[in-house]
Amino acid sequence: MINKETIFYVATLAKIEIDDKEAEKLKNDFEKILEYFNILDEVPEDVEPTFHVLPLYNVLRDDIPKKSLSQEEVLANTRHKEDGFFKGPKIIE
Repeated sequence: MINKETIFYVATLAKIEIDDKEAEKLKNDFEKILEYFNILDEVPEDVEPTFHVLPLYNVLRDDIPKKSLSQEEVLANTRHKEDGFFKGPKIIE
């Protein structure tokens, strides 16, 4: 069973300030979480863990090496270039 002292202790560890009203709400939330863990404890041990409900597979194309673009081709469609490089906005004054 979770009590308010435990809630305030956890809030101190998390470096947050809560009042009595928030502590009561968190107490109820913590109890619901612990109830759910009790449900999970009932799952048989031979159940294989899953990360997604549906099986997911990466669909990747073959990595085929080919000739790269030239520097002129890469910079052809940008207005922001300087000395053969992309020019970004100044972020340090």
